[in-house]
Amino acid sequence: MHPAASVIFFTTASGAGYGLLFLLGLAGAAGLVPASLAFGLVGFTVALGLITAGLMASTFHLGHPERAWRALSQWRSSWLSREGVAAVATYLPAGLFALGWVVFGTAGGVWGLFGLLASLGAVATVLCTGMIYASLPTIRQWRHPLTVPGYLAIGLYTGALLMALLTAAFGGSVQIFLWLAVVAGIGVAALKLAYWQSIDSGAPAATAESATGLGRLGRVRLLEAPTTSQNFVMREMGYRVARKHAHKLRAIAGAVGVAAPVVLLLIGAVAGEDADVVPLFLAALAGSAGAVVERWLFFAEATHVVTTYYGAEAA
Repeated sequence: MHPAASVIFFTTASGAGYGLLFLLGLAGAAGLVPASLAFGLVGFTVALGLITAGLMASTFHLGHPERAWRALSQWRSSWLSREGVAAVATYLPAGLFALGWVVFGTAGGVWGLFGLLASLGAVATVLCTGMIYASLPTIRQWRHPLTVPGYLAIGLYTGALLMALLTAAFGGSVQIFLWLAVVAGIGVAALKLAYWQSIDSGAPAATAESATGLGRLGRVRLLEAPTTSQNFVMREMGYRVARKHAHKLRAIAGAVGVAAPVVLLLIGAVAGEDADVVPLFLAALAGSAGAVVERWLFFAEATHVVTTYYGAEAA
């Protein structure tokens, strides 16, 4: 599949934003961070800013972005619509929680309840995002049991990196979020290794023989292309990345996105509650870069069964 920049930005930015919002809701309600004006302003600006920028970017891939609101009406049958409904619904408790934190200086009591609802909405939205891809039987790399856990884990990981940075800068239980980010990073690495191994060794969802129904006659090959020039299907669904390049990018995603941040986090952990913001900032930056590479691969390595009608032997 063609890795559109708008969709990559949407899934990585909103994932990190929802991950941070999830942790803000839980930490605020539990009293793990101070409900100070500075913490609240920066924390909610980053979280809601990433969420909003990501959601806006997602409309750029549409032929008519101005009609994006219509997707909300199909929530009974469409995971895309459910994602939109969940995203819009999450703004209400998130906004009220931010109001209590920033204006009234408290994240407990009824305001803490809004924080917990915002955390729940963040999880629901990211789950719906993952299900958009996991529900498609025509793309075997997406119709995979690790697709949704992958979206949730990466969102938690990138959100934890941001939360560790915020607690180091404005106070709070730094060590909790440092170690949460380390554990989440190791979990993401294990999950993605299992996912990549599975899609590399998995059987194709369709072959030229099964797609045409001519398999009983023997091997099927394309004699002539169905079109004389590239069309939308070929551009969007026929994108291919060479295996050797994919393996290099996987290594880069692991080294930059997990290994480097974990080392930097451990450096910060040595300092205890006085962790320096510099290594944590670099960890958050590297983790975000690695997430972008991983998400590019998620789309680039996906093969749609329709490509078997355009010369692919299997998909």
